[in-house]
Amino acid sequence: MAKLNTATVIILLFIYGCADTHSVKVSGTDSNVRLEPESTVYIALSTDGQYGEHHYTGSAYMVSQTIQAELMVTLNRAVIAQKPETYKSALSSAALNEFEYLVYPTILHWEDRATEWSSKPDKVKVKIAVVDVKTQTIIKSGIIEGKSGIATFGGDKPQDLLFKPTKQFFANMF
Repeated sequence: MAKLNTATVIILLFIYGCADTHSVKVSGTDSNVRLEPESTVYIALSTDGQYGEHHYTGSAYMVSQTIQAELMVTLNRAVIAQKPETYKSALSSAALNEFEYLVYPTILHWEDRATEWSSKPDKVKVKIAVVDVKTQTIIKSGIIEGKSGIATFGGDKPQDLLFKPTKQFFANMF
């Protein structure tokens, strides 16, 4: 077996440290419902994320925008709520405005760190539920998570960690 020299080990650690990681954990509620281009979706607005005493203003809108961007690749109508709502209120708003589906995101963890100098990664964790508005049945639910690499060059934000897992979460719904 070949020995790794010190430079190779440092390069491998640097590459590993640069890599963002993400995961998607879908709960048992993963039906075979498929969204068609004509399907209409109401995207609720979560409350903004926080970590300790720090509140991340606008983080809820960034989550909903990420979801909307992914849905609009296929759908013709996916609208973001104007204000945060409870689950029940969002379901009522979706029904009142004649949407077929509700996407209800909840920020569970939002941590924006100065990773480039602190070596503490950005972290994000969001629960997403997709609900059939007419039957009020959850057709898909899961948690998406992202964590930045340690060796970043600045400018990374928790919302940047949502694109891949959001795409993966909705992939089998189209």
